[in-house]
Amino acid sequence: MLSTIDSKGCPVHFNNAGYSQLNNHLKENNYSKIFLIVDQNTHQYCLPDFLSRIQTESEIETIEIDAGEEYKSIDTCMGVWEALSECGADRKSLVLNLGGGVVTDLGGFVASTFMRGISFINVPTSLLSMVDASVGGKTGVDLGVLKNQVGVINLPSMVLIDTSFLATLPASQMRSGLTEMLKHGLIYSEPHWNALKNMSKLDISDLNSLIHESITVKNEVVTSDPTEKGLRKILNYGHTLGHAIESYCLQNEQKQTLLHGEAIAIGIILETYLSSKLEGFPTEKLDEVKNTMLDYFESVSFDSNDILEVISLLKFDKKNSHGDINFVLLKDIGEAKVDCKAPNSLIMEAFNYYMS
Repeated sequence: MLSTIDSKGCPVHFNNAGYSQLNNHLKENNYSKIFLIVDQNTHQYCLPDFLSRIQTESEIETIEIDAGEEYKSIDTCMGVWEALSECGADRKSLVLNLGGGVVTDLGGFVASTFMRGISFINVPTSLLSMVDASVGGKTGVDLGVLKNQVGVINLPSMVLIDTSFLATLPASQMRSGLTEMLKHGLIYSEPHWNALKNMSKLDISDLNSLIHESITVKNEVVTSDPTEKGLRKILNYGHTLGHAIESYCLQNEQKQTLLHGEAIAIGIILETYLSSKLEGFPTEKLDEVKNTMLDYFESVSFDSNDILEVISLLKFDKKNSHGDINFVLLKDIGEAKVDCKAPNSLIMEAFNYYMS
């Protein structure tokens, strides 16, 4: 049985034991109403099983949002806020987010701002949301194609991780979540990186323990720096360029839209190249990182105009300050450095290395 992880007073419970904890929580708090936020996918594949396992006297209303990153917007929030209001939500109501990162990010933001904040619980159903959105309290939405530009840091009352939901995911979504787990290894734990490099040799029990380990890594980082003044910035490894690539592919009709993890995998390769040139990251490990990522993800082609457009989007990254673009780079696996600068010429070089 996987042990509960305590994240600054927000417990992360797992599997069967987690449902017992959730049911106890619902009984103790006697919420006036429970609002379950789902998207079309979790409504169909996760909601029936979830409802069969919770016990509460409170009335439950389901609010469905459209699935997909493009719907992680203020417009969607408006619809959910209006639904909450029309259905009689009050300060003693609970928002319960059942879904991937879009549902938990947006649902957490909606709850944190409705009536100046009501309680919410996250039940992440994708591998990405389990290992990334489950701890740290980041909530928010995108501004157009610009990722996570509006939001607040606010912890849920609890998190329930039911790994049986992973059986509902396509392989592409599993790989997308694996990227964040690999990142946790690169920035914090070489043994975790080594354990994850050959996922094909692992079974479901290995995956359960690795998910728990990955959340533990992230939790250690965020609890030491909850408002991202220092150490927590290392979690953005691969995300400075990765988010810009994700945004560029969303707005360019000629490019295939990338899942978050697919874009971050490219960002990790690029920023590991920058690390090798600027911080002395070992060359043989750079090639290992590239080969590992390309084992899981097909290479994407970028021409010089694409690269310039991606670079132009870097100015919207949340780590920037005083007009400077700040990267997280690695001296070695498990040894990250924040607030690094890189010239555009080296970024172009990194893209060439990625595509070579």
